[in-house]
Amino acid sequence: MSQYWKGPLEQIDDHRWRIPKSYKPGMRVDGLIFASKEMIEQIKQDQAPEQVANVAFLPGIVGYSIAMPDIHWGYGFPVGGVAAMDLDEGVISPGGIGYDINCGVRLLRTELTEQKVRPRLKELVDQIFRDVPAGFGGEGLIKTNRAELREVMLKGAHWMVEHGYGWEDDLAHTEANGKLDMPDPDVITEKAVERGKDQLGTLGGGNHFLEIQVVDEIYDPQAAAAMGITQVGQVTIMIHTGSRGFGHQTCQDHLDIMEEAHQKYGISLPDRQLACAPINSEEGQTYLRAMHCAANFAFANRQAIAHWTRQAFAKIFKSTPESLGMYQVYDVAHNIAKIEDHEWDSKKVRVCVHRKGATRAFPPGHPETPDAYKAVGQPVLIPGDMGRYSFVLVGTENAMRESFGTTCHGAGRMMSRKGALREAQKRDIAKEMEKQGIIVRAQNKATLAEEASYAYKDVADVVEVVHNAGIARKVAKLRPIGVVKG
Repeated sequence: MSQYWKGPLEQIDDHRWRIPKSYKPGMRVDGLIFASKEMIEQIKQDQAPEQVANVAFLPGIVGYSIAMPDIHWGYGFPVGGVAAMDLDEGVISPGGIGYDINCGVRLLRTELTEQKVRPRLKELVDQIFRDVPAGFGGEGLIKTNRAELREVMLKGAHWMVEHGYGWEDDLAHTEANGKLDMPDPDVITEKAVERGKDQLGTLGGGNHFLEIQVVDEIYDPQAAAAMGITQVGQVTIMIHTGSRGFGHQTCQDHLDIMEEAHQKYGISLPDRQLACAPINSEEGQTYLRAMHCAANFAFANRQAIAHWTRQAFAKIFKSTPESLGMYQVYDVAHNIAKIEDHEWDSKKVRVCVHRKGATRAFPPGHPETPDAYKAVGQPVLIPGDMGRYSFVLVGTENAMRESFGTTCHGAGRMMSRKGALREAQKRDIAKEMEKQGIIVRAQNKATLAEEASYAYKDVADVVEVVHNAGIARKVAKLRPIGVVKG
């Protein structure tokens, strides 16, 4: 989708733009896009704003159809899309969560510094590349039988910790404690089980990665200290992956069901990719339970990868993960739907918040903000591209008022994968990165080309918008020095 979007867009202030609901008959609410003036021009280069308008047709939508500054074209919903649905009248739409259910980001901090790691960096990246399976097929080191996979669906990251992959402390530093509470393995298809049973502890391909990073700048020392981020030059590890083939198949299975369901319930849609069902219907509840299974698989997957990363560091530095201070800062989902309590128009509302390429950003004191962060707000992890930087933010009260406790999730693509491959034809991306001081290992050379920095918006611009709009606050900037890709 490359044609320029020509619909109406009203500037509210420096960071917000409105698509009025008068734009298309059938829109129930306005569209709201968070972006700077410069970014809005980029956003209009494809039809993602049209998807924002289309989401506004969904029954039971509350407030706005919202998009973050990293918005780009997606399946049904735009990537970077947020929609809160009233529990009584609203619908749930698999396109509003996406194929990679609970794709998310985990951050570990260490007591190591760049100075200490740099001489052994190549060795370290090679060790992680050996120990953490990556790539599109990618079989994990944990082979589960059906009974075990069932337990993973029910327990999420808890299953991994019970089996020695990580620490209890990790769970306290994970969104929803690493386990959603409504999983039902009986609604998962045989095909999804087959695709998932050998993929636990695998990174996958595409934009998934594992990065060794260095703290480059600290903006909020109090919040950073709460996270164990104490100095510039400190080494961190960021893991970005999701529910692999298991989640992909689960999404596909339910899209097929929803195609029929929206017709059955007489829901008229501007785009069949928005296929949905009332939250309280049999189809809606079944999808919700299946989605919880896939989300728990993803929490378990990142837990296993964090464990092997700790082991790799321990091998190279002939130490233990505990001695190296490899504690988890947080693990946050950015493709998920959650039932939450919010306030809208001074009324308490219970809603199903769809976040597709968007991150929960709860404020200080919120019941779901972990105890360690009650005073500063929930950590928000925003990966950039592999050649520049990533950010750590915290959630705010303003996010609760403006965006149902939600902020951006990353840089957002601005070039298609094909376009990025064309751009890379005469370039050696790995060599270019090495010149920047970044060691990279990838299973597939094409992935490096597709994921090169030039294919993405500058995440600093995205973060600046959400920081200035007050729907998250900057804490620290991290730059990559070692990258593992599928």
